[in-house]
Amino acid sequence: MSSKIAAAPKTPQPASTPEVASLRAAHLMPLPGPMYAKPIQIVSGQMQFLYDENGKEYLDGFAGVATVSIGHSHPHFVRMMKNQIDQLQHNPPLYLHPAVGAFAKRLADKAKTVNPDMEVCFFTNSGSEANEMAAFVAKTYTGRHDFIAVQRSYHGRTLLTTALTGQHNWRNQQPYPVGISFAPTDYAYRFEGTPEQSTAAALRGLEAVLNTSTSGKIAGFYAETIMGVGGLITPGHSYFATAADMIRAHGGLFICDEVQAGVGRTGEHYFGIKHWNARPDILVMAKGLGNGYPIGAIITTKAIAQAMAGLLHYNTFGGGPMAMAAANAVMDVVEKDDLADNSKKVGDRLLAGLRKLQQKNERVGDVRGMGLMVGVELVKDRKSREFSPELTVRVVESMKDQGVLVGKGGLEGNTVRIQPPLCWTAADADRTVAALEQALKDA
Repeated sequence: MSSKIAAAPKTPQPASTPEVASLRAAHLMPLPGPMYAKPIQIVSGQMQFLYDENGKEYLDGFAGVATVSIGHSHPHFVRMMKNQIDQLQHNPPLYLHPAVGAFAKRLADKAKTVNPDMEVCFFTNSGSEANEMAAFVAKTYTGRHDFIAVQRSYHGRTLLTTALTGQHNWRNQQPYPVGISFAPTDYAYRFEGTPEQSTAAALRGLEAVLNTSTSGKIAGFYAETIMGVGGLITPGHSYFATAADMIRAHGGLFICDEVQAGVGRTGEHYFGIKHWNARPDILVMAKGLGNGYPIGAIITTKAIAQAMAGLLHYNTFGGGPMAMAAANAVMDVVEKDDLADNSKKVGDRLLAGLRKLQQKNERVGDVRGMGLMVGVELVKDRKSREFSPELTVRVVESMKDQGVLVGKGGLEGNTVRIQPPLCWTAADADRTVAALEQALKDA
């Protein structure tokens, strides 16, 4: 046998973008997209930058739909994942493994900042599955079946989480389970009054739903800290604490969906709900928790979790060693590099720049969010506030052509979503504002 080491194989040239698009169309179920009229093919990434098959660099302002938290191919993340796959890539809950319990404690300790009784986790493969599990736990604990969600919300693509989603375009799996009602959104920009009046009206609407659309005996109230798919709608400061008290008065649990807002994205705090000083009973996480590796989680109290004792439930992949390596790497970097603080600093600069642009351009109707979870609602003009999804499509395409990738959302499709990796810099924020300004001129 020869001792000569074979040369490393050359990296194959990527297929052309038309070839890739053709294969996708031929062999995948119909999917939304590609996102752009002139599609791009992304083949590599490094921190906040992505590269297409021709080597063109893009600033990532959407993070794979708010999923890449610490950066693409972050060295610590790559090292942790490689080390783990060299040891063991899969271990089901049938056997003990040291990582899952240790990370569950680490995550629950973080959650104590919003509820000191948080002690117990359950891991899944996605945010949809985690939200589904939260409903299972809430029904089992309370012995009740009615849920309230919020209009314009998004909670996932399973049957139940689609039923909990308050947008008609995502509600396409009917018939749905009974017992789900929707409360009004605290959507200050679309309310004829002050932001405080908007919050008060939304809470009155929640009370009306409790009293007229349910049995009055509630299993749980689902709410996103900041709506992602719904267009970065950000409730008023008093909304969540008051809403949670109202739900608990009817015997229900506050289920806080932090699938997009967690892991420091909203700035300062690991969990976005901390900004509202509200106490969730169940926290739901996913996306940024794994930096692109599939993982979801719920975190709750021991008393609530104990209701599941004796029930047969299981997740083959939840809490597996690769997922735990990914989540530990994320938390390591968020802590070491203080990415929650970076989110606030860079996010504040981004918001300031966007609000200056709002004053100059009447098609920028609203700028909202916090940290690196920001939405820019585009309208036909400031006076009418008429939704302008066509403008949003053109703006997002123009920004892409300038080398800046952002998303779009909102029920009407007229909100630019800026949810980048948390390693963004002030220069990245400035570049994005400039690209948006130029895109508005181009449109």
